[in-house]
Amino acid sequence: MTSIENRIVRYGELKPCKTAFIDAHTPGSDQKENFTIIGGGVSESADQHVHITETPGFNIGAAGQPPKCRNSLHSHTTAEVFFVLKGRWRFFWGRYGTAGEFVAEEGDIFNIPTGIFRGFENIGTDYGMIMAVLGGDDAGGGVTWAPQVIEDAADHGLVLAETGRLYDTKKGESLPEGVRPMPLLSEEELKAYPEVPVEGVIRDYVARYWDLMALAAKKPAKVIGMDALLKDRPGFAVDFLTRGSIPDEMHSHDKHTVLMPVRGHWKLRWERGETVLAPGDTALLNPGETHALAPSMTGEASLYRVTATDDPAGATWAG
Repeated sequence: MTSIENRIVRYGELKPCKTAFIDAHTPGSDQKENFTIIGGGVSESADQHVHITETPGFNIGAAGQPPKCRNSLHSHTTAEVFFVLKGRWRFFWGRYGTAGEFVAEEGDIFNIPTGIFRGFENIGTDYGMIMAVLGGDDAGGGVTWAPQVIEDAADHGLVLAETGRLYDTKKGESLPEGVRPMPLLSEEELKAYPEVPVEGVIRDYVARYWDLMALAAKKPAKVIGMDALLKDRPGFAVDFLTRGSIPDEMHSHDKHTVLMPVRGHWKLRWERGETVLAPGDTALLNPGETHALAPSMTGEASLYRVTATDDPAGATWAG
């Protein structure tokens, strides 16, 4: 079993992929950087670097984008949860991205409902970063692009195969013999993707950072889960921790757990070592690993904790 130290991915050591998705050449989306931190992620490119290949029932990734850069409309069959690490982001959804939208600030979290087309763009003034939790071990198996995204990509040299692999005609690549391009959704199939209004999304799927800071003043705030602020059963639970949320004493979890600091620095101790986690770092803890966690200095401190559950990854829970 590897040490916890070997399962920490530092923000400053993240390796981006600029050709991860079908819109990598499309103007307005061609400056995106995709990061796969834990698990295989959803990348369609063989160039994608994976930091930790182990999949604890979910995937951890990130998207980095300069101002005015957007991620094109797509849909997932399992959970896609984002929290803003850096910058200011506009999330939008619907067949053409016009059904609804909202702006997320640093620390805000969005559990995007499955089965709707969604996209996002950096509307800040500097390079921005959003961290992602994706449901299931095979998060790449449930991504569907809006038809116009596939058509626009083909106009700029990128073709997505029915296998989910991307081919760049600008590099002389072509689909292998016997492999067909990804078919476009028909008008009949598109009827299964609802145009959800804003009031059907904000209340049940968005949690704001400063509200969570208040809720977590004395104990961890349950953010995503069956009995949490955002009620869902995506195959993982999300808690929010701040100063006073957790005692600085040794403990363990019976499921895989991922620690993702948002603000401040957190001292992580285990039986044979210790380290400090900074915003943007990601730490994977195995079941039963005894550890202690606490802010390492005064000032603002916050952290998202993701824990695997026994629930299967699937559509947004409506119970």
